[in-house]
Amino acid sequence: MKHRFPKQKVLRVARPVVEFEKLIAAVRHEGGKVGWLELSSAPPTPAPESLEAAASRGVLRAVAVGGGRGVVVKPIRGEPVPRDLLREHFSGCMLVLVTGEIDAPRLEPSGEDWTVDTGMEPAKRWTTGRLVAELRKPRPWR
Repeated sequence: MKHRFPKQKVLRVARPVVEFEKLIAAVRHEGGKVGWLELSSAPPTPAPESLEAAASRGVLRAVAVGGGRGVVVKPIRGEPVPRDLLREHFSGCMLVLVTGEIDAPRLEPSGEDWTVDTGMEPAKRWTTGRLVAELRKPRPWR
């Protein structure tokens, strides 16, 4: 039976996405969606020149789609606001894994298990199944 997940959870990560593959698969198996957000002070890897050109000329968004993938370039003025990014780009995601500086608990692979460090109490270690169960809760880290 697929379970519904309450409000989106955000976890800060510092490792490549491949190291979270088991968790992503487990969340998807339970009917949840997972997002990946990279926050950085440097611009992301260049997008296609046509999208860069459109973005530099004042369009709201420049989008290219094909081959099972979409690329979006959206000009941003000022510093990115994580809450706005999460709302705009990750609606429907139960879990968003974020690289970069964000005020969120830190998730680390720990052998076959996972460690979540909230910074407020000792880090907790969970199996994949137990972590997915915790993510179903409205406030899993309390």
